[in-house]
Amino acid sequence: MKKIFRIVGFLEGISYLLLMSLGLYYKYVLNDPSFVKLFGMPHGLLFMLYLILAYLIKDEMQWKAKDLAIVFLGSIIPFGTFYVDKKYLQ
Repeated sequence: MKKIFRIVGFLEGISYLLLMSLGLYYKYVLNDPSFVKLFGMPHGLLFMLYLILAYLIKDEMQWKAKDLAIVFLGSIIPFGTFYVDKKYLQ
């Protein structure tokens, strides 16, 4: 389960960065919202899966409420999932 969570966290982090960089660049600079639509749905699904998996493995990882809150917060901060991987999963 931990390995799956790490993979989902990595993919969620990449999708978030793509959405915030390419997606917003194309939308606001080039007036083409297609990249936001392209990256938005996969990112949303990975985001929800990340939160669900974090909740499910909290006991296995022996996270306290503060640790779980940091893991959840890592999903909404750019590069946050990479920090969580390094600090809490290795």
